Amino acid sequence: MATVPVYRWRLAPDGLATRRQLRAQGLRPGGQDVAAQVERPRRRRGPLVAYLYSIELARPVRPMTPAKWAALARANAARRRCPECGRDAGYVIPSSLGMCPACAYPEEQLAA
Repeated sequence: MATVPVYRWRLAPDGLATRRQLRAQGLRPGGQDVAAQVERPRRRRGPLVAYLYSIELARPVRPMTPAKWAALARANAARRRCPECGRDAGYVIPSSLGMCPACAYPEEQLAA
C-alpha cells in the first residue's frame, strides 16, 4: 500500500471528506482507496486518525429497498427480544446481560 498524505486537524485541503461528511452529502466512498488521513493530537495517547476520501470520486448512496427496510426491522426486533423469556423488552437488550433485566435478576423482581 502506498503511503498517504497526513494532515493536521482542520488543515486538510478542500475536495477531501471523511465517511461521515460524505454521508451527510448523500455520498459514499464507492470502493476508492483512502486519499489522505487527518490526525488530531491528544495529550496522553496517540492521535485520533480519520481517513479522507476524494469527493469527486465518491458515488451516490444506494437507496434503501423495501426488502432492506424489512430486514432492518426484523434485525432490530431480534435485538429487543429476550432469548430466555421470549418477550419484547421494548428496547435493545444489553449485550452485557444477554437477556432482559427481569430474567437476569429474578430475585430483585420478586422483591419489588
